[in-house]
Amino acid sequence: QVQLVESGGGLVQAGGSLRLSCAASGRTFSSYAMGWFRQAPGKEREFVAAISWSGGSTYYADSVKGRFTISRDNAKNTVYLQMNSLKPEDTAVYYCAAGDSTVNLWAWGQGTQVTVSS
Repeated sequence: QVQLVESGGGLVQAGGSLRLSCAASGRTFSSYAMGWFRQAPGKEREFVAAISWSGGSTYYADSVKGRFTISRDNAKNTVYLQMNSLKPEDTAVYYCAAGDSTVNLWAWGQGTQVTVSS
């Protein structure tokens, strides 16, 4: 089992930046694909970004492509989401996820709130 703890959320003005972190427990972090999802009030959870176990492959939702960057440090058991040029519509609870592949993510963190003011 892997446990995930997100951090780095907060309140930021439109156009600003935040970096989310997700710390994972367990000795096999480097074998997991990782991802970020978000859920805005009244909306379903949606995919944001994902990264393969090696970091060699990354995937993004069209809505964040060119603004967000996912990365990982396997030595620190941590995955990051650098968010630039934030927009009010990026406001959501952001969740970290882990799994066997970027399309099979089955472990979830508790989420961290990101609020972007206009």
